[in-house]
Amino acid sequence: MIAHLRGAVLEKHPNLVIVDVQGVGYEVAIPVSAYSSLPAPGAEVRLHIHTHVREDALLLFGFLTKADKALFEKLISVSGIGPKLAMTAMGGLTAPELANAIRSGALEQLVRLPGVGKKTAERMVVELRDKLDMIGIPAQAAAAAAKSAFNAVEEDVISALANFGVSRPAAGDAVIKARSDTLPNDFDPLFRRALKLVR
Repeated sequence: MIAHLRGAVLEKHPNLVIVDVQGVGYEVAIPVSAYSSLPAPGAEVRLHIHTHVREDALLLFGFLTKADKALFEKLISVSGIGPKLAMTAMGGLTAPELANAIRSGALEQLVRLPGVGKKTAERMVVELRDKLDMIGIPAQAAAAAAKSAFNAVEEDVISALANFGVSRPAAGDAVIKARSDTLPNDFDPLFRRALKLVR
């Protein structure tokens, strides 16, 4: 299993780099956001590697930091997210931005990522929100981001749930789950649905 590569850049493209390691060229997929940080062809690069084995291929995914690699591995642990979608998501936002969007439940920000729908964004938040503190990406203004992730009605519901003794993270999760595309975003129905989810 390849975990790290150090060698010269042979070619670089927005979504991949070819690294020459002692005469062997390794094709490594990278997030688009990492492209501008790669050195020029001929210069040395060090990449943290996630090796993905399929029946028909052995794929290498490369990252400039351990934290980026750890975030990628957390993303692909979510049901419905494969390596390709995880790389696309990491190309749309920097690792700290993506981690903060997940921590704060910022669904509107997550669904703007190519290939990420509402259900996938909700799974990212529910499954990863409490698992990101150990991967080396510090929270940045998480409280402010969390507040902006909800509209005024949803904030009122969260405050009402807090009056029932529900913590803000649990109330926010309940509101995310209670959201509906088919029902109006009114306080009473949203509150009733969210309250059932925390009981």
